[in-house]
Amino acid sequence: MIDKELLEILVCPQCKGSLEYDSQASELICRVDRLAFAIRDDIPVMLVDDAREIEAA
Repeated sequence: MIDKELLEILVCPQCKGSLEYDSQASELICRVDRLAFAIRDDIPVMLVDDAREIEAA
């Protein structure tokens, strides 16, 4: 589980927009850029090159 305070200060590294936490997939989602950032060992991997592209909802 990722720390709630950390979630409040993290933003998308590409657009600086807000992120949504997907606890089931263990990812942080940027809806604007359609990117999913993995969380490994409770540490978000906030690298655009490592992010997974997601489809528009």
